[in-house]
Amino acid sequence: MENIQFIIRRFSPEKYEKPYWQVYNIPFEEGKTVLDCLHYIKKEIDSTLSFRFSCRMGVCGSCAMLIQGKARLACNTQVVELKSKKITIAPLPNFETIKDLVPDLSPMFEKHKYIKPNIQRDDLKEVEDKEKEFYQSEEELQEYLQFSYCIRCGACMAACPTMAADRKYLGPMPLAQSYRYNNDTRDGGSKERHNLVDIPSGIFSCHMGSECSVVCPKGVDPAKAIQLMKREMVFSFLKLLKKKKPCGLYEEKKERKRREGIPEPPPRTV
Repeated sequence: MENIQFIIRRFSPEKYEKPYWQVYNIPFEEGKTVLDCLHYIKKEIDSTLSFRFSCRMGVCGSCAMLIQGKARLACNTQVVELKSKKITIAPLPNFETIKDLVPDLSPMFEKHKYIKPNIQRDDLKEVEDKEKEFYQSEEELQEYLQFSYCIRCGACMAACPTMAADRKYLGPMPLAQSYRYNNDTRDGGSKERHNLVDIPSGIFSCHMGSECSVVCPKGVDPAKAIQLMKREMVFSFLKLLKKKKPCGLYEEKKERKRREGIPEPPPRTV
Protein backbone atom coordinates (compact mmCIF):
# COMPACT_ATOMS: atom_id res chain seq x y z
CA MET A 1 0.00 0.00 0.00
CA GLU A 2 1.34 3.40 -1.00
CA ASN A 3 2.18 5.92 1.72
CA ILE A 4 1.54 9.64 1.70
CA GLN A 5 3.10 12.32 3.86
CA PHE A 6 1.08 14.75 5.95
CA ILE A 7 2.97 17.87 7.04
CA ILE A 8 0.90 19.45 9.80
CA ARG A 9 1.40 22.75 11.58
CA ARG A 10 1.25 22.06 15.31
CA PHE A 11 0.84 24.48 18.18
CA SER A 12 0.24 23.85 21.87
CA PRO A 13 0.31 27.06 23.94
CA GLU A 14 0.83 25.05 27.11
CA LYS A 15 4.09 23.53 25.84
CA TYR A 16 5.53 25.71 23.09
CA GLU A 17 5.83 29.44 22.45
CA LYS A 18 5.86 29.08 18.67
CA PRO A 19 4.19 26.76 16.14
CA TYR A 20 6.17 23.94 14.58
CA TRP A 21 5.71 21.46 11.74
CA GLN A 22 5.33 17.72 12.25
CA VAL A 23 5.47 15.03 9.57
CA TYR A 24 3.29 11.90 9.53
CA ASN A 25 3.52 9.04 7.02
CA ILE A 26 0.26 7.17 6.58
CA PRO A 27 -1.07 4.51 4.18
CA PHE A 28 -3.15 5.85 1.33
CA GLU A 29 -6.36 4.33 0.01
CA GLU A 30 -8.42 5.80 -2.81
CA GLY A 31 -11.61 7.38 -1.50
CA LYS A 32 -10.06 8.78 1.66
CA THR A 33 -10.70 12.40 2.55
CA VAL A 34 -8.26 14.63 4.39
CA LEU A 35 -10.48 14.30 7.46
CA ASP A 36 -10.27 10.49 7.23
CA CYS A 37 -6.48 10.78 7.25
CA LEU A 38 -6.49 13.12 10.25
CA HIS A 39 -8.62 10.62 12.15
CA TYR A 40 -6.13 7.88 11.23
CA ILE A 41 -3.25 9.96 12.54
CA LYS A 42 -5.07 10.73 15.79
CA LYS A 43 -6.16 7.12 16.36
CA GLU A 44 -3.10 5.21 15.17
CA ILE A 45 -0.10 7.56 15.46
CA ASP A 46 -0.54 10.66 17.62
CA SER A 47 -3.51 11.10 19.94
CA THR A 48 -2.40 14.63 20.85
CA LEU A 49 -3.33 16.05 17.42
CA SER A 50 -6.32 18.41 17.72
CA PHE A 51 -8.79 19.39 15.01
CA ARG A 52 -12.50 20.18 14.70
CA PHE A 53 -15.10 18.05 12.95
CA SER A 54 -18.75 17.14 13.25
CA CYS A 55 -21.01 16.22 10.33
CA ARG A 56 -18.32 14.75 7.99
CA MET A 57 -20.48 15.69 5.00
CA GLY A 58 -19.80 19.35 4.21
CA VAL A 59 -22.77 20.74 6.12
CA CYS A 60 -21.54 22.07 9.47
CA GLY A 61 -18.32 23.83 8.40
CA SER A 62 -16.41 22.70 11.50
CA CYS A 63 -13.43 21.16 9.71
CA ALA A 64 -12.33 24.16 7.63
CA MET A 65 -8.54 24.41 7.49
CA LEU A 66 -5.71 25.40 5.16
CA ILE A 67 -5.00 22.43 2.88
CA GLN A 68 -2.21 22.82 0.33
CA GLY A 69 -2.37 26.57 0.90
CA LYS A 70 -6.12 26.90 0.27
CA ALA A 71 -8.97 27.13 2.77
CA ARG A 72 -11.11 24.01 2.37
CA LEU A 73 -13.33 21.61 4.30
CA ALA A 74 -11.29 18.55 5.29
CA CYS A 75 -14.34 16.29 5.00
CA ASN A 76 -15.03 17.40 1.41
CA THR A 77 -11.44 17.22 0.19
CA GLN A 78 -10.43 13.94 -1.43
CA VAL A 79 -6.73 13.22 -1.01
CA VAL A 80 -6.49 11.91 -4.59
CA GLU A 81 -7.77 15.27 -5.92
CA LEU A 82 -4.79 17.06 -4.35
CA LYS A 83 -2.49 15.14 -6.73
CA SER A 84 0.44 15.10 -4.33
CA LYS A 85 2.13 12.65 -1.99
CA LYS A 86 2.93 15.51 0.38
CA ILE A 87 -0.07 17.22 1.95
CA THR A 88 0.51 20.41 3.94
CA ILE A 89 -2.14 21.33 6.50
CA ALA A 90 -2.40 24.38 8.77
CA PRO A 91 -5.14 26.13 10.75
CA LEU A 92 -7.16 28.88 9.09
CA PRO A 93 -5.15 32.13 8.85
CA ASN A 94 -6.53 35.49 10.04
CA PHE A 95 -7.61 33.84 13.30
CA GLU A 96 -5.77 33.11 16.52
CA THR A 97 -4.97 29.42 17.00
CA ILE A 98 -6.29 27.65 20.08
CA LYS A 99 -4.37 24.43 19.43
CA ASP A 100 -3.00 22.68 16.33
CA LEU A 101 -5.70 22.93 13.62
CA VAL A 102 -8.31 24.55 15.87
CA PRO A 103 -8.80 28.29 15.14
CA ASP A 104 -10.58 30.69 17.47
CA LEU A 105 -13.65 31.65 15.43
CA SER A 106 -15.31 33.67 18.18
CA PRO A 107 -14.41 37.08 16.61
CA MET A 108 -16.17 36.00 13.41
CA PHE A 109 -19.29 34.96 15.29
CA GLU A 110 -19.29 38.22 17.24
CA LYS A 111 -19.17 40.17 13.97
CA HIS A 112 -21.93 37.98 12.59
CA LYS A 113 -24.08 38.72 15.64
CA TYR A 114 -23.32 42.43 15.26
CA ILE A 115 -25.05 42.72 11.87
CA LYS A 116 -28.31 41.32 13.33
CA PRO A 117 -28.55 38.06 11.35
CA ASN A 118 -32.24 37.49 11.89
CA ILE A 119 -35.57 38.80 10.65
CA GLN A 120 -36.21 42.30 11.99
CA ARG A 121 -39.86 43.41 12.09
CA ASP A 122 -41.37 46.66 13.32
CA ASP A 123 -44.96 45.43 13.12
CA LEU A 124 -45.58 43.91 16.54
CA LYS A 125 -49.02 42.66 15.58
CA GLU A 126 -47.52 40.43 12.89
CA VAL A 127 -44.63 39.36 15.11
CA GLU A 128 -46.96 38.28 17.89
CA ASP A 129 -49.48 36.51 15.65
CA LYS A 130 -48.48 32.86 15.97
CA GLU A 131 -51.24 31.46 13.76
CA LYS A 132 -49.76 32.25 10.36
CA GLU A 133 -46.42 32.46 8.56
CA PHE A 134 -45.06 35.38 6.55
CA TYR A 135 -45.74 34.89 2.87
CA GLN A 136 -42.86 35.07 0.40
CA SER A 137 -43.02 34.29 -3.29
CA GLU A 138 -40.47 32.13 -5.08
CA GLU A 139 -39.23 35.18 -6.99
CA GLU A 140 -38.62 37.03 -3.73
CA LEU A 141 -36.80 34.01 -2.31
CA GLN A 142 -34.44 33.93 -5.30
CA GLU A 143 -33.25 37.46 -4.48
CA TYR A 144 -31.24 36.20 -1.50
CA LEU A 145 -31.29 32.38 -1.68
CA GLN A 146 -27.74 32.09 -3.04
CA PHE A 147 -26.35 33.90 -0.01
CA SER A 148 -28.37 31.87 2.50
CA TYR A 149 -26.29 28.73 1.87
CA CYS A 150 -23.46 30.04 4.08
CA ILE A 151 -22.39 27.54 6.78
CA ARG A 152 -20.13 29.95 8.74
CA CYS A 153 -17.03 27.79 8.22
CA GLY A 154 -14.66 30.79 8.13
CA ALA A 155 -12.98 29.87 4.83
CA CYS A 156 -13.86 33.23 3.26
CA MET A 157 -12.52 35.11 6.29
CA ALA A 158 -9.26 33.16 6.09
CA ALA A 159 -8.82 33.91 2.37
CA CYS A 160 -9.64 37.63 2.62
CA PRO A 161 -6.58 39.89 2.04
CA THR A 162 -8.29 42.79 3.84
CA MET A 163 -8.77 40.59 6.91
CA ALA A 164 -5.07 39.75 6.80
CA ALA A 165 -4.21 43.46 7.03
CA ASP A 166 -6.99 44.54 9.39
CA ARG A 167 -8.43 42.10 11.94
CA LYS A 168 -11.11 44.67 12.84
CA TYR A 169 -12.58 44.44 9.33
CA LEU A 170 -16.07 42.94 9.51
CA GLY A 171 -15.18 40.39 6.86
CA PRO A 172 -16.96 38.73 3.93
CA MET A 173 -19.19 36.37 5.89
CA PRO A 174 -20.93 38.96 8.12
CA LEU A 175 -21.17 41.48 5.27
CA ALA A 176 -22.66 38.95 2.85
CA GLN A 177 -25.18 37.93 5.48
CA SER A 178 -26.18 41.54 6.07
CA TYR A 179 -27.08 41.73 2.36
CA ARG A 180 -28.90 38.40 2.61
CA TYR A 181 -31.23 39.72 5.32
CA ASN A 182 -31.63 43.15 3.75
CA ASN A 183 -33.07 41.48 0.66
CA ASP A 184 -35.40 39.18 2.53
CA THR A 185 -38.91 40.63 2.06
CA ARG A 186 -39.86 39.42 5.54
CA ASP A 187 -37.24 41.75 7.02
CA GLY A 188 -37.54 45.44 7.85
CA GLY A 189 -34.08 46.18 9.24
CA SER A 190 -32.24 47.41 6.12
CA LYS A 191 -31.63 50.96 7.32
CA GLU A 192 -30.24 49.77 10.65
CA ARG A 193 -27.85 47.34 8.95
CA HIS A 194 -26.67 50.07 6.57
CA ASN A 195 -25.59 52.06 9.62
CA LEU A 196 -24.00 49.02 11.26
CA VAL A 197 -21.72 48.21 8.32
CA ASP A 198 -20.93 51.82 7.32
CA ILE A 199 -18.07 52.13 9.81
CA PRO A 200 -14.25 52.24 9.69
CA SER A 201 -13.18 48.68 8.84
CA GLY A 202 -16.69 48.17 7.51
CA ILE A 203 -18.11 47.40 4.09
CA PHE A 204 -16.18 50.07 2.17
CA SER A 205 -12.88 48.55 3.32
CA CYS A 206 -13.49 45.68 0.89
CA HIS A 207 -11.04 45.92 -2.03
CA MET A 208 -12.85 43.32 -4.15
CA GLY A 209 -10.10 40.70 -4.03
CA SER A 210 -12.86 38.07 -4.49
CA GLU A 211 -10.80 35.32 -2.83
CA CYS A 212 -13.74 34.80 -0.47
CA SER A 213 -15.91 33.66 -3.37
CA VAL A 214 -13.17 31.41 -4.78
CA VAL A 215 -12.79 29.34 -1.60
CA CYS A 216 -16.42 29.07 -0.44
CA PRO A 217 -17.23 25.33 -0.20
CA LYS A 218 -20.96 25.96 -0.71
CA GLY A 219 -20.65 28.15 -3.79
CA VAL A 220 -21.74 31.34 -2.05
CA ASP A 221 -20.47 34.56 -3.66
CA PRO A 222 -19.69 36.94 -0.75
CA ALA A 223 -17.78 39.33 -3.03
CA LYS A 224 -20.88 39.89 -5.15
CA ALA A 225 -23.08 40.34 -2.07
CA ILE A 226 -20.71 43.01 -0.73
CA GLN A 227 -20.70 44.95 -4.01
CA LEU A 228 -24.49 44.76 -4.23
CA MET A 229 -24.73 45.98 -0.65
CA LYS A 230 -22.45 48.93 -1.47
CA ARG A 231 -24.69 49.86 -4.39
CA GLU A 232 -27.76 49.53 -2.18
CA MET A 233 -26.23 51.88 0.40
CA VAL A 234 -25.22 54.49 -2.20
CA PHE A 235 -28.72 54.43 -3.71
CA SER A 236 -30.17 54.78 -0.22
CA PHE A 237 -27.93 57.80 0.49
CA LEU A 238 -29.00 59.42 -2.79
CA LYS A 239 -32.63 58.56 -1.99
CA LEU A 240 -32.85 56.49 -5.16
CA LEU A 241 -33.44 53.18 -3.44
CA LYS A 242 -36.89 51.77 -4.02
CA LYS A 243 -38.45 51.06 -0.67
CA LYS A 244 -39.37 47.40 -0.43
CA LYS A 245 -42.71 46.44 1.00
CA PRO A 246 -42.26 43.88 3.80
CA CYS A 247 -44.38 40.83 3.12
CA GLY A 248 -47.46 40.22 5.19
CA LEU A 249 -49.05 37.18 6.74
CA TYR A 250 -49.98 34.26 4.54
CA GLU A 251 -53.64 34.21 3.59
CA GLU A 252 -54.89 30.87 2.35
CA LYS A 253 -57.23 31.07 -0.61
CA LYS A 254 -60.75 30.08 0.37
CA GLU A 255 -61.45 28.26 -2.90
CA ARG A 256 -58.47 25.99 -2.41
CA LYS A 257 -59.58 22.39 -1.90
CA ARG A 258 -57.65 19.46 -0.51
CA ARG A 259 -56.69 16.92 -3.13
CA GLU A 260 -58.88 13.83 -3.23
CA GLY A 261 -57.66 11.06 -0.97
CA ILE A 262 -55.59 13.32 1.31
CA PRO A 263 -57.18 13.56 4.78
CA GLU A 264 -57.50 16.76 6.78
CA PRO A 265 -54.61 17.44 9.18
CA PRO A 266 -55.18 16.86 12.91
CA PRO A 267 -56.19 19.91 14.99
CA ARG A 268 -53.42 22.21 16.25
CA THR A 269 -52.18 21.47 19.76
CA VAL A 270 -49.95 24.52 20.23
